[in-house]
Amino acid sequence: MKVNVDQELCCGAGQCVLIAPEVFDQRDEDGIVTLVEPSPVEDLHAAAREAAAVCPASAITIDDEQR
Repeated sequence: MKVNVDQELCCGAGQCVLIAPEVFDQRDEDGIVTLVEPSPVEDLHAAAREAAAVCPASAITIDDEQR
């Protein structure tokens, strides 16, 4: 899994950080999402997918790597 964030789209709602703090953080100055872990371990996949699903700006995308 590869997680991507588009900081231009982010509205700073912070739901992603609440759901998956191991994967996402927010900049102190404006609340825009930052990516802590672009390739999270399997235990965090469900949380990363949930964060992408609830993002009000659709700023988070998930790419599943082909094996």
